[in-house]
Amino acid sequence: MFATFEQLNPVMQAFLATLFTWGVTALGAALVFFFKSINKTLLNGMLGFAAGVMIAASFWSLLAPAISMAEELGQTAFMTATIGFLGGGAFLYLVDKVLPHLHLGLETDKAEGVKTHWQRSVLLVLAITLHNIPEGLAVGVAFGAVAAGIGTSASLAGAIALAIGIGLQNFPEGAAVSIPLRREGFSRFKAFIYGQASGLVEPIAGVLGAYAVIRLQPILPYALAFAAGAMMYVVIEELIPEAQREEGGSKTDIATIGAMLGFAVMMILDVALG
Repeated sequence: MFATFEQLNPVMQAFLATLFTWGVTALGAALVFFFKSINKTLLNGMLGFAAGVMIAASFWSLLAPAISMAEELGQTAFMTATIGFLGGGAFLYLVDKVLPHLHLGLETDKAEGVKTHWQRSVLLVLAITLHNIPEGLAVGVAFGAVAAGIGTSASLAGAIALAIGIGLQNFPEGAAVSIPLRREGFSRFKAFIYGQASGLVEPIAGVLGAYAVIRLQPILPYALAFAAGAMMYVVIEELIPEAQREEGGSKTDIATIGAMLGFAVMMILDVALG
């Protein structure tokens, strides 16, 4: 099976990998058929785990290869990594300010982005969709890097490891969308539909990322660092604050432990497989 996958076009590889990450999001969202609510402490741990995976992936799977490739291309590595990293964060910042969205637990009048009359449910899903753009982009860029064949820092196993890691952290994210929607009065089916829909952007971003770096190889180190910056923006701006929102030392410790475990799991995947 691995050999067959290896023979596929890298854009198709990225598409299939991000279909997997979206599928795991749908699996997490499917928990709404079994639970109407989720323990806040457990949710904190799940969000912390997702944050840990994304932090580890940002370095092991994206920034480190970006620096290595920049050096091999004769670029000033620290400048390439810095420009790409800050560019990714700036991109998410601008999208956050423009795209209408609403974070879970807030009233509709607290929606961010440009003012709109969109339904509350749409605004809620768009908030989570923002998270999935850099995740899909990261997977796509990783597979594109393998096809580019620049140096030895990018490998198919490493790209697959990144997809697995993103998929693992998408499971709690899917549940973190659908179950709160159920608590807000949505039917189980509608909450599931909205929950899995938040991950549909990943195959789109993955294909675009892979295609872009294959066509424009000199931007590859920038693209890897860009994806890392975008992921870190999501972690710092949203996941960690949300995971730590519950007051009380022992409860917030769960989120911290979850982040440590998530980082360790992603590190093991990348180092062992990559």
